[in-house]
Amino acid sequence: MADPGSERKIQPARLHGIMQTDSRLEDYILSHSDIEPELLKKIERDTHVKMLQTNMNAGHLQGRLLKMITQMIRPKRILEIGTFVGYSALCFAEGLEEGGELHTIEIDDEIESIARANFAKSEHGHKIILHIGDVMEIIPMFGDESFDLAFMDGDKESYLDHFEAVLPKLRRGGFILADNTLWYGKVVEKVRSNDHSTLSILNFNKQLAEDTRVDKVILPVRDGLTLIRKR
Repeated sequence: MADPGSERKIQPARLHGIMQTDSRLEDYILSHSDIEPELLKKIERDTHVKMLQTNMNAGHLQGRLLKMITQMIRPKRILEIGTFVGYSALCFAEGLEEGGELHTIEIDDEIESIARANFAKSEHGHKIILHIGDVMEIIPMFGDESFDLAFMDGDKESYLDHFEAVLPKLRRGGFILADNTLWYGKVVEKVRSNDHSTLSILNFNKQLAEDTRVDKVILPVRDGLTLIRKR
């Protein structure tokens, strides 16, 4: 029988109110997962140097997960809400088979040039179609077109509206991935009445949990990733 004291337990560390993996365990996970492509490494570095919102990229682990989910589902058409600098879009495009396409929507026209430049540098950039404008105005423009997979990573206060707009465009058996659904761990803390983003995420999670139109599960990946399947 092993000496209980001979095995040191790795305790999760708390960062910004959310349970995070021990840094050594995180290093182990990343070193035993697929490597991050050089272009994505550069995008991540440039974002930290040039942008204020450095936590908006999916990052190495989640990025590899998005690629693998895409390869598992094998969608022909993907819809993304919230392009930012294009990191997650490139991960999806990497997993897309030739002939597939990703429509990504970004409301901030000031970062359009950055996203387009990043797409142009990628061998998968030709699969990506960038739309600049309001999600609720652009989605109706797709008409009767449907999607196999959608990724919600836009304005948190609009998550429920975005979900209701996306769901009818999703084929039966299609998937939605909703990012940031644990919101820095604030979902289990006392929330201030003026913290509209957290209140919106809480409402979205509550409404989704009770929604019989879909199956759903929250994964504790990064800041919370909810997998949703349309019945």
